[in-house]
Amino acid sequence: MLVVDSAWIVRIASATGIPERALTAYARSHFAIATEDPACGLDWATIAAIGAIESGHGSYGDSVLDENGNAWPSIIGRALDGDGVATIEDTDGGVLDGDVTWDRAVGPMQFIPSTWARWASDGNGDGVADPHQIDDAAQAAARYLCASGSMTSPEGWRAAVFSYNHDNDYVDKVARFALQFATSAG
Repeated sequence: MLVVDSAWIVRIASATGIPERALTAYARSHFAIATEDPACGLDWATIAAIGAIESGHGSYGDSVLDENGNAWPSIIGRALDGDGVATIEDTDGGVLDGDVTWDRAVGPMQFIPSTWARWASDGNGDGVADPHQIDDAAQAAARYLCASGSMTSPEGWRAAVFSYNHDNDYVDKVARFALQFATSAG
């Protein structure tokens, strides 16, 4: 597992307000995707912005990230039953989300089970790809974003974030958070 400079983590966490455990996952996923897909150009601040919006860096509701990066209790979104949300019937037999009727977004990066099935990643190197574990989820998010192509232009960046959530207001919000994190980090 990639080790991120602890002094950098402490300094950036202090400057941005991102919890150290979550920031470590975002930085690891940044370095992993830079090696796997160097042309993508994804930065840690974009991954952190998505983590902030999707789950408050793993702290949605009563959840907290433990020292191993697991969200406890698990973060499970609302049923995707078409009532103000997309309609997505169950794709995982309830394995990830506990619902055998409808899919629900899961984990700190809020993956729909069918999307997780395609992009599942083992970011912490424990041999298990778990959407409820922040290293795994952040690395999967990075891979998902980079599948849209290079994020080095404003258009490419917007297209990648739009692929994550088909909502222009969401893309704008991610941009604001990412810019805030990057600016605060100096």
